[in-house]
Amino acid sequence: MTKIFPLENAHELPFWRRPITLLFMMALAMPIAFNTWSALLNNFVIEVGGFDGSDNGWLHTVREIPGFLAVGVIAIIIFIREQVLGMVSLILLGVATMVTAYFPSMAGILTITMLSSIGFHYYETVNQSLQLQWLSKEKAPQILGWLMAAGSAVTFVAYLLIVVLWERLNLTYSVVYMVGGGLTALIALFCLFAYPSFESPTPQIKKMILRKRYWLYYALQFMAGARRQIFMVFAAFMMVEKFGFEVHEVTSLYLINLVINIIAAPLIGKAVTMWGERRALIFEYTGLVIVFLMYGGLYWFGWGVVLASALYVIDHMLFALALALKTYFQKIADPKDIAPTAAVAFTINHIAAVFLPAGLGYLWLVSPSAVFVVAACMAAGSLFLSLLIPRHPEKGNETVFARLNFPAVA
Repeated sequence: MTKIFPLENAHELPFWRRPITLLFMMALAMPIAFNTWSALLNNFVIEVGGFDGSDNGWLHTVREIPGFLAVGVIAIIIFIREQVLGMVSLILLGVATMVTAYFPSMAGILTITMLSSIGFHYYETVNQSLQLQWLSKEKAPQILGWLMAAGSAVTFVAYLLIVVLWERLNLTYSVVYMVGGGLTALIALFCLFAYPSFESPTPQIKKMILRKRYWLYYALQFMAGARRQIFMVFAAFMMVEKFGFEVHEVTSLYLINLVINIIAAPLIGKAVTMWGERRALIFEYTGLVIVFLMYGGLYWFGWGVVLASALYVIDHMLFALALALKTYFQKIADPKDIAPTAAVAFTINHIAAVFLPAGLGYLWLVSPSAVFVVAACMAAGSLFLSLLIPRHPEKGNETVFARLNFPAVA
């Protein structure tokens, strides 16, 4: 980064050096490493690490600790600009992914997972903050949808190569992790030096803040984090453990998700603009309740692999509607609160993530279906909270209680 450049003058730069282009470059870089790691993870820990459900739960508990500590970003940005921190975090994610396969023991996997997770979670915290600072409220839902589609597109290419070449070239975990992580690190290095440091017109508060009027946003973030963990930790693990999916089969399932996301994410962004955040989130959470209950039915009634695969795709698609939670906060927030609140929200989002994977890992050993019943209950809690979002959220109208002069929930 050669100099600090005012955000309002960014239109003077060549298109490839503007903030929106940088957001797309970041959206392309992160999924290459993270999703390559995710696609191989369940097979890697079972085939190489010898993990069972409990071990897998502990792995994801360790992975989520940096997310719980994301509030530390507030202290770091006192000394380092958010944009620089985002690039450095991406480099850490890429390098840690590169060396994953060289540490196949339980201790090694947990250590490398912790390092890559620091990179991922600190990047995501900064990325969310920059998106909400750099995008206008009117264009944010649509552009966020396109950013999701871009990430899905590059991940699709990576997964397609894994599916096509895994058996044909007899690929190994070390080769795939090295290539995926290396590409992310190289793109991040390019962005670090090729783009100026953009200065937002509104200086960000650089201390931790908790505002009473954001209580509904905090609550929704907590519930979203809890639900997401169950999906990420146990849904794909179920496909490998119960149905015996191999690496290329799991990756093929991811490919279907990505194709749908490439097409659907921009439409979802447009739908959020038309429907509003309230209706979008109500639709998402209603769908998740149904999907998680049907996951449980896979064990209760012995439903087959086709339905399991369909539920996995639907589940993944519904999570794309979570962009409505970002734009809900953007509409109710003071502009100067975006960076510190992004960090606080990320920590709140990961409170349940620290204990849920390990705790539910033990429950998984007793009853896998019970894990998904817990997820359905959490989705139902989120559905109730989404009903408290007003049709037109803004500062001073953060919940349905605001216009009725009801006392806000503490």
